[in-house]
Amino acid sequence: MILNIVMVEPEIPQNAGNVARTCAATGARLHLVGPMGFKIDDKKLKRAGLDYWHLLDITYYDSLDEFFAKNSGEFFFFSTKSVHKHTDIHYPDNCYLFFGKETAGLPEDLLFKNKDRCVRIPMISEARSLNLSNSIAIGVYEVLRQWDFPALSEAGRLRGYDWDAADANGAK
Repeated sequence: MILNIVMVEPEIPQNAGNVARTCAATGARLHLVGPMGFKIDDKKLKRAGLDYWHLLDITYYDSLDEFFAKNSGEFFFFSTKSVHKHTDIHYPDNCYLFFGKETAGLPEDLLFKNKDRCVRIPMISEARSLNLSNSIAIGVYEVLRQWDFPALSEAGRLRGYDWDAADANGAK
């Protein structure tokens, strides 16, 4: 199954780097739509993504027009201005989750044209928004939860401990 994350005009390299790491760790594709508030070779971007860049499927676009000309599928727009909860949506294979820039979110005309596909992560009314990279992680993991985490490892390892042997011996 394929999940696409679209960052529209991201401004903060550390957020984009964190999102790149989330995408690399989950197998999601990352689409960066410009103009961006940083250069792709920005040290802060690279540092936030750590050594996961080789695991990342990333595509760059100069504008939303270019993005839409090159991609099709089911699009979902995350916004604080929506009335639909992100958990109430069924996300199909090869869907695209859109997230706007840190200071303004997605363009309002885009939201208005797609109001039935806009979703919101619930939060208290006094809060303006969540951090962008946190919002994307919430969106990614909701989709993957619905898909039962395809191709993701669901068990970790403790050094010097064999989970399988412990389970076979009845350990809890």
